[in-house]
Amino acid sequence: MRYIEPHAHMVSRTTDDYERMALAGCAAVCEPAFWAGFDRSSAAGFHDYFCQLTEHEPKRAAKFGLQHFCWLGINSKEAEDVKLAAEVIALIPEFLKRPNVLGIGEIGLNKNSRNELRVLEMQVELAATHDQLILVHTPHLEDKLKGTRLILDVLKNDRLIRPERVIIDHVEEHTVEMVLDGGMWAGMTLYPETKCTPARAIDILETYGREKIWLNSACDWGVSDPLAVPKTALEMKKRGHRAAAVEKIIFANPEKFLRQSPNFKLPG
Repeated sequence: MRYIEPHAHMVSRTTDDYERMALAGCAAVCEPAFWAGFDRSSAAGFHDYFCQLTEHEPKRAAKFGLQHFCWLGINSKEAEDVKLAAEVIALIPEFLKRPNVLGIGEIGLNKNSRNELRVLEMQVELAATHDQLILVHTPHLEDKLKGTRLILDVLKNDRLIRPERVIIDHVEEHTVEMVLDGGMWAGMTLYPETKCTPARAIDILETYGREKIWLNSACDWGVSDPLAVPKTALEMKKRGHRAAAVEKIIFANPEKFLRQSPNFKLPG
C-alpha cells in the first residue's frame, strides 16, 4: 500500500516509527512546524528548530528510504507573544530556499485570541509575499467552528492568497463543508482519542466526496498513531471502497496538492 503522510511531527517520534511507516508503504512524510511540548523563550530556539526540520530530520528519514519535507511557521500555541512571533517570522525567509520546504505551516488559531489572530495575519502575509503554500491548524473541540470561520475570513481578505494552495487541517463534520465551499483543501486528522476516528473520517468522505480531501495522522508528543493513515485505508477497503478510491485519498490527493510546491518531488 503506497501512501503519503502529509502531516506528522517526526521530531517527537522515534526511529522505530520511521521504520514502521516505511514498512507500511509510506513514500513521503511532511512535517509542519509545531509546538515543542513547551513554549520556546527566544527566536534562537526557533532558528535551531528550523535547522532541525530542514537539515537533521531529512537525514533521519532517508535512512529508511523516506522522503522528508517540512513546513515552517510559528504554531498558534506559541502565538500569544506578538513581539517574539515577529522575530520568528523574520527568520523564515532565509529557510524558504531549503530544498525540502513546502510552505508556511502549521499556522492558525488555538484559543481564537486577538494575538493569535494577528500572528496568523502576519504569517498569511508572509506566505503571500513569497508565494508559498499554506497549512492551517484549526482549534479543538468547541472552539473549532468559530476558529475556522475566523481563519477563512483572514484568508479571504488577502487577495494574493489562492484558495487551491491552502490546506485547512483538522476538519470535522461541522467544518469540512465551509472549507471545501471556500475552494480550499480539507485535511482530516486521525487520532485515537480526539479529532476523527477512522470510522468518522470515512463517513465524511462518503458524505462530501473525495475531492480536495486528505488524511493525516498528525502524530506528535501526545496520544497519536503514525500508522493512522494506512489503518484507515484498510478500514475503507473493509467498507467496500475500491482500491482506486483508497489510493486517491491516501496518495493521489496529497500528491496533487503538494506538487504545487516546486520542492515536492518523489523518486520514480
